[in-house]
Formats: sequence, C-alpha cells, structure tokens
Amino acid sequence: MPFKPNGGYRPKPTPGPRPQQRDQRVTNNNGKDQHRINEQIRGVKEVRLVGDNVEMGIYSIQDAMRIAEEQELDLVEISPTAAPPVCKVMDYQKFCYQQKKKAKDAKANAAKVVVKEIRFGPQTDDHDYEFKLRHAKEFLQEGSKVKSYVFFKGRSILFKEQGEVLLARFAQDLEEFGKPDSYPPVLEGKRMILMFSPKAAKKAAPKPDAPKEDKE
Repeated sequence: MPFKPNGGYRPKPTPGPRPQQRDQRVTNNNGKDQHRINEQIRGVKEVRLVGDNVEMGIYSIQDAMRIAEEQELDLVEISPTAAPPVCKVMDYQKFCYQQKKKAKDAKANAAKVVVKEIRFGPQTDDHDYEFKLRHAKEFLQEGSKVKSYVFFKGRSILFKEQGEVLLARFAQDLEEFGKPDSYPPVLEGKRMILMFSPKAAKKAAPKPDAPKEDKE
C-alpha cells in the first residue's frame, strides 16, 4: 500500500469504468479476421484512400484514420498487397452484414440436388429391370441424380459378378440420359452402388429455311 505523509496508509484507488469503444474486430464464419480495420492496420506509413465522400488519394495512415473517425466510420484495408495499401472508409459492420446476407440468399436460391434411388437384386428379372429402367430415365430427364445399387442379401453376395453385369447393362441403357459419376461400381457392405448424373439437354438444331420459289 502507498505510504501517506501522516504515517497512515491510503487504499489504492479503484479504476473507474472504461469508456465504450467501437468494436475493432469483425470476423467471418471461421472466426478469422476478414480485413484489418482501424488500429489493426499497422506497419504502413501511407495508404491510398478511397470511399464515398472522400477525396481519393495517398494519405499518411494517421490522416486516413482521422478522416474515417471524423465521419464516424471505419478505415478498412481492402488491398493490403498494393503499394501503397488501399484502404476504404466505410461502415464495416454494415458491409459484413450485407455480405453474409448475400451469401445466405445465394445459398437459399441454389438448386438443390435431388437423388432418386433404384434398387436391384442380383437376379432381377427382365420385367422388373425394364420397369426400373423407365423410372431412372424419367428421373434423369427431370434433372435428378440416380443412385442405383444391387442389394446382396445373405449368401447372395457370392453373386457379385452378376451385380457388376447388371449395373454395366444399366449404364449402357441410360447412356443417352445420364452418365456414371465414376466407374466401376463401388461395393459398400452389402450394396454395389453406381451413381448417375443427368446429361445436359441438347439444344434443338435450327430448322433450315424453306427454299424460295423462283418467280416467273
């Protein structure tokens, strides 16, 4: 404890609450910084400044920070490898929110891949095979992927060669509608699997113009 002149001791003063400061770190989904902002920008003497309501040009890092602070915005390093580095005056938290919203909207609007399953036995008869082949063609034509597999029950695993022959025939019969993602088929446990992706629809060839009749 500090010594008081009158011989007593006075307690160490308790620090008051620190003033609130703007959060200087904005992170992405991986927990890593996307850009250096404000006081995080170190090791540079001058920057090329861009942004709205800013006279673009080369400024000292101190002047660039002062300009951003006067507008109550952030100084964001957007091109650290440039000479000098390029910094932009903006609301960084608003920018990150807009980027996340765009990514979320793009993900929601992305086409979802639909996978339809076609199951065979190692000794599937021709009638059942044709029925499932017709469905597989319909699935591929509508843009779905097809997961075909031969299921081996009990000791039927001894007939896995028959499964390979069946799936090879299936791939050949679907040649106009889809193509295997990989070949040969993969054996996973009691299932021999072959995945198909739909082929892109071919554009119809333009019809030739009708010949013009010669006028007499």
